[in-house]
Amino acid sequence: MARRYDHLREKAIELRTQYNMTLEEIIERLALPKTTIYYWIKDLPIPRTEKQTAAQRQRADQVRIKHAKLRDAAYQEGVAQAPELLKDPTFRDFVVLYMAEGYKRDRNTASFVNSDPQLVRIAHRWMCKLTVKSPSYNLQYHVDHDTDELRAFWGNYLNIKPTSIKLIRKSNSGQLAGRQFRSVHGLLTILVFDTYFRARLQAWMDIVKSQW
Repeated sequence: MARRYDHLREKAIELRTQYNMTLEEIIERLALPKTTIYYWIKDLPIPRTEKQTAAQRQRADQVRIKHAKLRDAAYQEGVAQAPELLKDPTFRDFVVLYMAEGYKRDRNTASFVNSDPQLVRIAHRWMCKLTVKSPSYNLQYHVDHDTDELRAFWGNYLNIKPTSIKLIRKSNSGQLAGRQFRSVHGLLTILVFDTYFRARLQAWMDIVKSQW
């Protein structure tokens, strides 16, 4: 894990050992991927005395309540922002695209995946504009693809560093050698770990849906 995450690793360890927080609670608190948090805390011993457990449970409850309030405040902020944002028709396009293609199961994560460059670009534009967190990029490719060309294409198209794109080989691509893969440019995923952006995005989806 990069050095810039050291303080988050230390915080995850503190939440686990001093507050007895569960994996899900730490994920909610730090807004990081589940696999990352699990790797950091999987081998940590947890104090088990009744006195410690009661105190830790109380602190964990306080943390949950605090962050539930913060998520609700972010949702209300999204409601307040919606009228001005919706004046731009491409913002509505983005919200509708996210309703159709975006990842909605995790309240800490906003993620959009597509193979159509124009759809990816509009999602990328708004996701970068509306969150202060830096997105990460995953590119699923076929065995017959030239990965350097794919990275160069998306890097130029989105004005990002090609090396920032993580390559993920299509799981069954070895069985498809010689067959045409319809996604000429692969499947690009834009991923942002931002709980409060995700809460505002939920508000925008709810508002747009209510107008139909």
